[in-house]
Amino acid sequence: MNKLLTQLVAICCLLLAGFATTTSVRAQILDKEPIDRIVAVAEEEVILQSELDRAVANVLAQYRSNPQQLPPRNVLEQQVLQRLIIMRLQIQRAQATGIRISDADVDQSMQRVAESNKIDVRTLRASLERDGLSYDDFRKNLREQLQIQHLQQRVVQNQANVSDSEVQILLASNSLKTGEVHLQHILVGVPDGADAAQIQAVREKADSVKKQLDEGMDFTAAAIRFSSAQDALQGGDLGWRHYDEVPEAFGNLVDGMQKGQVSQVLRGPSGFHIVKLIDSRANGKQVITEYHARHILIKITDLVSSDEAQKTIVDIRRRIADSGEDFAKIAMKNSEDASTASAGGDLGWFPVDQYGTRVSEVVSTIKDNDISQPFQTDAGWHILQRLGTRQQDRTQDMQRQQAREVLRNRKSEEEYENFLRQMRSEAYVCATVAADAGPELPLCGEANAKGTGEKKPATP
Repeated sequence: MNKLLTQLVAICCLLLAGFATTTSVRAQILDKEPIDRIVAVAEEEVILQSELDRAVANVLAQYRSNPQQLPPRNVLEQQVLQRLIIMRLQIQRAQATGIRISDADVDQSMQRVAESNKIDVRTLRASLERDGLSYDDFRKNLREQLQIQHLQQRVVQNQANVSDSEVQILLASNSLKTGEVHLQHILVGVPDGADAAQIQAVREKADSVKKQLDEGMDFTAAAIRFSSAQDALQGGDLGWRHYDEVPEAFGNLVDGMQKGQVSQVLRGPSGFHIVKLIDSRANGKQVITEYHARHILIKITDLVSSDEAQKTIVDIRRRIADSGEDFAKIAMKNSEDASTASAGGDLGWFPVDQYGTRVSEVVSTIKDNDISQPFQTDAGWHILQRLGTRQQDRTQDMQRQQAREVLRNRKSEEEYENFLRQMRSEAYVCATVAADAGPELPLCGEANAKGTGEKKPATP
């Protein structure tokens, strides 16, 4: 698989196989494809063998160059099936709470995927189809991924607020670590409401995993095989994070580790963790370039077309650049940016990315005192004059921002993890095949297949 498809599969790996199948559609599928069979039930929907096979095939393709990292086929299928179930439950919850994704939202996401790979959407489509992946299926599953993202935002939006006092306490404690770490982790999850015997059994499983790692088992392979975290099929890779952005359960542990070191088993709120430090890097002094500029804006409205707004701004530029009229006076009289017009269009000092990509491109490519050519943004047509540049030490500001993001991310991750565990424990899920069943996925018809047996409100 080429580099593009590897990245795309990482984005939608299991979603490429997950199709929400309603009861009426299921009947049609079973009539037309009698050889297909149901392998699991997730609330009102089923997961078909064909869906599981497609998802497993995607994982096999992702690890084509390193097949030794994958567990035996039956274990891989169980892992993939669990991921399909939790994704299906999230999509159901998103739909039940009114989360809808428009075609325009999907188009924008497709554009971002293409741009991140330095291609256009047409080339993206051709590349998908060349590798045997359906463009329509990819769009459908990208839509579902966006639904899950919106669900996560809705779940954590009220619980992840961070106050100024919390930021100040974290900074005053001198515990905010600078630099970043690249981590992998394995979570051997404890079922919600587990008793002492179940917790001990999970602990013994985690200890067994650690023993196999100590004996030379590849960490990525172990994560794929044993981890119950959502990133298990990506080898448990957490990517680069600031020190204090790692889960609080093992944040202090990471600080004392060496590159390549694997931690001892650590008890956390959701189970037992094993962490590997891939690499680390330090942050230096945060010095950024700030720009001082002023601008004039002519808006595009129902009464003023883009061509008319452009013509007006071209004329204004001519009056300033060629006829020598005063920029500030014209801005006060003509600019339609209510927040800056009274100040002569003055934007003050700002970092290059504060006002968006287009302004960033313009202000960074002209010289001091130059007036830009007219350019368009979502707000309308502009001209901009750069008044100066300076190097600004933003280390303290960046530390405050980092502290706020650390606290917000920590709260968000913990809240959503709790939400997923509760949703999974309350849901009716079961396997139709004994080989796929286990402690967390009972065989359909067993007494405990319903979880709590009690329906909860759909609102997160």
